Amino acid sequence: MATAAQPVEMDPQKLEQFVFRAVEEVGATLGAAQVVMGDKLGLYRALADGGSLTPEELARRAAVSERYVREWLNAQAAGGYVAYDPADGTYSLPPEQAVALTDESSPAFLPGFFQTAIGSVLDSPRITEAARSGEGVGWHEHNQDVFDGCERFFRPGYNANLVPEWLPALDGVVDKLQAGAKVADLGCGHGSSTILMALAFPNSTFVGSDYHAGSIETACLRAQEAGVADRVSFQTAAASSDHGTGFDLVTMFDCLHDMGDPVGAARQVKRMLAPDGTWMIVEPMAGDRIEDNLNPVGRAYYGFSTFLCTPASLSQDVGLALGAQAGEARIRDVVTGAGFTRFRRAAEAPFNLVFEARP
Repeated sequence: MATAAQPVEMDPQKLEQFVFRAVEEVGATLGAAQVVMGDKLGLYRALADGGSLTPEELARRAAVSERYVREWLNAQAAGGYVAYDPADGTYSLPPEQAVALTDESSPAFLPGFFQTAIGSVLDSPRITEAARSGEGVGWHEHNQDVFDGCERFFRPGYNANLVPEWLPALDGVVDKLQAGAKVADLGCGHGSSTILMALAFPNSTFVGSDYHAGSIETACLRAQEAGVADRVSFQTAAASSDHGTGFDLVTMFDCLHDMGDPVGAARQVKRMLAPDGTWMIVEPMAGDRIEDNLNPVGRAYYGFSTFLCTPASLSQDVGLALGAQAGEARIRDVVTGAGFTRFRRAAEAPFNLVFEARP
C-alpha cells in the first residue's frame, strides 16, 4: 500500500536568500545585454574619454537619446560598472572598467564575452526545442553576435599569450616557424590566430580552414587588412577534410570539443603532420571532475557549452559532444585514441589549456 510522502522541511531564510540571489541573476542577465548595448553605441568609449559626465553630456557625445542613456547609466551604476556622484549627478568610468570595456588590446577586454553570451541567449529558444529530441544545432545556424563575439573575446587572449607564451612552450616549434614552417590552423573562425602567427613569423606559410563559409569570408578580409595575404590562405573545409600533408605545425584553437568526431579529426591531423610535426590544441580551461569546474569560469563555459558547443557537436556525424569543459583527461583520450604517442599540457592561461601532441 502506497504511503504519502513525508513533507520536506524548508528553511525560510535559505529560501529568501535564494530568491534574492535569483534577483541578482535577472539583473546580471539584463546587465549583459546592457554591456553589449553600451559597447555598440560607444557609451563606454565616450565615458572613458569624457571623464565625469551627466546623462545629457554623455548622450551628446555618443549621439544617442538622453532618455535611454539615463536609464542605462543608472543600471550600470547599480551593477558597479560605472561610478555615480550624487553631489553633481555625474557618472564616470573607473580606470579598471575602462580597460576591461574599451581597450581591445588588453587580455582583460570583455565586451566580446558578453556579445557571445547575448547571441547565445537570442538563439536559446531553438536550443530548447532541440533538447527535447536530442538533435543538434550547427555552429553556422547561430546569429552574427555569436561569430563576432567569439572573435572579439578570444583575440585579446591569443594576442597576449600565443606568441610570447604558448608557442615557445612547444618543443622546437618557434625555431621552425622562424626558419620557415608549413602551418595549418583548423577551425580558424575569423582567422585571428592564423593572422597573429603570420605577423610574428613572416618566413612561414599558413592555411586556415573552417567549415563556416561566412567566417572564412571574414578571415580573408582580415588577412588583407593585416597585410599577410601573401603568406596566408583560407579555405572553407571541415577539420576532417583532406588538407594535404607535410605540415610542421597544426593548430586548433577552442574548437576540438565542438567537433562531432574529434577522434576522426585527430586522425586527420596525424596524417597531415610531417614525421617531426607538432599539433597544438588550445581548449577551454577545465578540470577533469565536475567539482573542479564549479566556479565562475566553469559556470560560464558550461553555459556556452549548453547553447553552443554541445549542440554543434550533436549536429555532426558521431556527435561525441565533449562539451566545453571536457578537461585534460578526455582530450588525452581523444589524442591517444587517434594514434598520437606523445601528449602533454604545455601551458595554460586563466581561460585556456594548451596541449602539445606529437605522432
